[in-house]
Amino acid sequence: MSGIEVVTCSTISNITARNEEQIQAIIEANIIAPLVHLLQNAEFDIKEQAAKAISNATSGGTHDQIRFLVSQGCIKQLCDLLCYFDPEVFTVCLQGLENILKKVERISSIVAEGRENIKHCQYYNGTENYEKAMEVLKTYWYYN
Repeated sequence: MSGIEVVTCSTISNITARNEEQIQAIIEANIIAPLVHLLQNAEFDIKEQAAKAISNATSGGTHDQIRFLVSQGCIKQLCDLLCYFDPEVFTVCLQGLENILKKVERISSIVAEGRENIKHCQYYNGTENYEKAMEVLKTYWYYN
């Protein structure tokens, strides 16, 4: 079954990478809650594809669409995946969180747990990811 779930999440990721109309179609089809559920409960390869789908939606989504993603619990799941010590997943999750922080005011307090994960896990995922993590920390939270 996991092969089907990986392919399905990958397909959803391709859809959410397009534009806000496609993202809205995914929201209206009630697909976000199952994606968030998979982020929490699935095998790693499925989590990876679900994270890409969510992160893509944060990149091209409107303010309201991103607030909807946040209301569905995606922040905690993206934060939790930061510490899987997989550079690609770290990058995807960090980018999704940064997109949320850029577009939704007063959200940084909700991502406080993620801040700790970013601080803790930034060293394990390579120089490029370390630099990106530091950039996010400095931009959205005072960090020395």
